[in-house]
Amino acid sequence: MNPEKEPGLKRTLSPLMLWGLGVGYVISGMYFGWNLGLEKGGTLGLGLATLLIILLYTTFTFSYTELACAIPKAGGGFDYAGRALGPTWGFVAGMAQTIEFIFAPPAIAFAIGAYFNLFFPQIPIISIAIASYFLFTALNAYGVKAAAIFELTITILAVGELLLFAGITLPAFELKHLQSNPLPHGWSGFFAAIPFAIWFFLGIEGVANVAEEAINPQKTILIGFGSAILTLVILCMLTFFSSIGVNGWESIVYQADGSLSDSPLPLALKHVVGDSNLLYHLLISVGLFGLIASFNGIILAAGRSTYELGKVKAAPPFLGRVHSKFQTPANALLVNMSLGILALLTGKTAEIITISVFGALTLYLISMVSILVLRRNEPELERPFKTPFFPYFPWIALIIAAISMISMMYYNPVQAGIYFLILLGTSIIYRFFGPKLTLKP
Repeated sequence: MNPEKEPGLKRTLSPLMLWGLGVGYVISGMYFGWNLGLEKGGTLGLGLATLLIILLYTTFTFSYTELACAIPKAGGGFDYAGRALGPTWGFVAGMAQTIEFIFAPPAIAFAIGAYFNLFFPQIPIISIAIASYFLFTALNAYGVKAAAIFELTITILAVGELLLFAGITLPAFELKHLQSNPLPHGWSGFFAAIPFAIWFFLGIEGVANVAEEAINPQKTILIGFGSAILTLVILCMLTFFSSIGVNGWESIVYQADGSLSDSPLPLALKHVVGDSNLLYHLLISVGLFGLIASFNGIILAAGRSTYELGKVKAAPPFLGRVHSKFQTPANALLVNMSLGILALLTGKTAEIITISVFGALTLYLISMVSILVLRRNEPELERPFKTPFFPYFPWIALIIAAISMISMMYYNPVQAGIYFLILLGTSIIYRFFGPKLTLKP
């Protein structure tokens, strides 16, 4: 088939849809997982780590937006690094992003299964999680506009629930609860809490992966990316303070039997309204939307990342084919689903999250180097949006990402070893057997 006649991705996404995708990719991080960082660092340790990571994501988002507007392609970091640093580094960035997007959904799928299991205990959690994979992969294979409209709807519901949660809990806020046992393990807890602070925002860069499907991408991506990160920072701060402020950080980390819980919002709400209140059950039910929003959104972004690797034959070429009827990367979506289910069946949720974060940090590091190199080597490149305070923003993001990577490697040596073995092995295969590419627009 003549490649010029092959179907391409359809431009259907508006700024509002990109906002929905950007917030939706991330919003599950507000609902579960982040509170486990309190066990590592306490209120002060996780709080300072979160401020550092907010600075990382703010500077990174503005820098990444410049790349996304100048090179609006579905591969995201793969295309940016490939153009700036050459195809090998482009492959490393693309593979890191693919690892991030493939390993994050299994953890969210398990959380979805756990939520449903509360209401339908007769159905195993793993069965619900696998069924979720099939359902949302099918939705994304059907069409990006349908998936984005669905994403926007449930994201609005999830944001509304977080605002309602803050409205209920903030009147019970007491400063003394923030000051109780603020740094239980000393300053080392600050570094140990960094991965959990990253979980608050992990996946926001997925907005860039739908650049080829955005209407007027140079303008749309800027509005969608910028409004999404602003929304997420506000929600992060509201959730952090309103959850801890009702009864201290221990009350949203430990369950009654002393075991760790990754569901901080229900634990905080229980202290305010009790667990028999109708409002409590309503918010727990609606909380499922936050998980579904991130699950659906990351599946969408992952499909585009894998599709781009296949499109340029840096991965098996069939992954780079678009469905002739639905104009979606159906093959890439199906392969990602298969790999995700395999990861899900290991039952190692915390380890899977950690490997996903390693992928994200690698992408951030390479992307920030890429913007610095492109500014130097290609000053004539059309940049509809330019990073403010250049070169300080990309340098700040680069330094914080490097600190975070070193901390992650120190506290998670086994997961670091697994991650770098995957990255090294696939990079060697690509280097010797992959196509010789020059990634240009």
